[in-house]
Amino acid sequence: MASQRNPATADRHGPGLGNTSDAEGKELPFVSVVVPVYNDPTGIEATLESLRRQSSPADRYEVIVVDNGSTDGTREVVREYLEAFDGLRLLVEDEVQGSYAARNEGISAATGTVIAFVDADMIVDPGWIDDVARRMARTDAEYLACDVRLFTPGDEGAVARYNRLNDLHVERFLDELSFAPTCCLVVRRTLLEELGAFDSRLRSGGDLEFGNRVAASGRRLLYAPDVVMYHPTRTEIGALLRKARRVGRGKTQLRRYYPDRYGSPLRSALNPAAFLPPRPSFARRSIRDWESLSLRRKCVFLALSYLTSLAKAYGQLLELAEPTETGADAGPRSGSPEK
Repeated sequence: MASQRNPATADRHGPGLGNTSDAEGKELPFVSVVVPVYNDPTGIEATLESLRRQSSPADRYEVIVVDNGSTDGTREVVREYLEAFDGLRLLVEDEVQGSYAARNEGISAATGTVIAFVDADMIVDPGWIDDVARRMARTDAEYLACDVRLFTPGDEGAVARYNRLNDLHVERFLDELSFAPTCCLVVRRTLLEELGAFDSRLRSGGDLEFGNRVAASGRRLLYAPDVVMYHPTRTEIGALLRKARRVGRGKTQLRRYYPDRYGSPLRSALNPAAFLPPRPSFARRSIRDWESLSLRRKCVFLALSYLTSLAKAYGQLLELAEPTETGADAGPRSGSPEK
């Protein structure tokens, strides 16, 4: 079955006009884009190529790639872009293994009044920087979530289709859980200065904790459905299960560090309900276009939902038995240049 087409961002033109002021005459903010990466040379190349082709003037944004101790050719791919890409910098965070530690490293080095986070396998249209800057200028937003559209290059199998229809419900995350995934998050520097950055002790769930912290401060969490980013689907079941296990470990970590907010890690990990199959009503809410699927496809997707929920439950138990100790502090650390 053909999937959603891989967005050809290099051939598309976004609404950005290349000006430093928007239509209302407001000065557009300088945007710092922070991209954490670990062992993903193909993903970081696609991301940098789309960020390099922005319609925004080169002096209105910067891109900070933070390599989290890659052991393959990822760092070399970034170095190849350094000379041709004005405003690109490469930092290394290899003391603490975790994407939130890497993001904090990028935050410390960023110079913009607006900081946008992009994962190292995502791509954006040429007008994305301008869209972000204009939205932040016009709304005075402090915490903004972009829309994420998942795509599968080539033919789309059952796992990829399930992932595309089930993952990254950004608007619902904001409405029901008070957070945006970090892959599509834009914030003001002043927000980070007041509330602190991500908890770098966490391997997963740091975006939830940060969003909840922002919401508890009384600030509004905004969603921008017309500011679009693109994320490739996971096409193999192993990739789905690894992510689910990581999310499960993150749930236990959150409860260990923040029991007053998220409850007891022991009680959650040992809850028998975590090992039961998901109800069809849950699938109807979480899987896009559920009613249009065939009965066979629904059964396949319910089986995949059960497998991923079991992987999350296993991750919670695993983190309970073997706690992750990164040695990181809860707050951000100072940035360091490439080593």
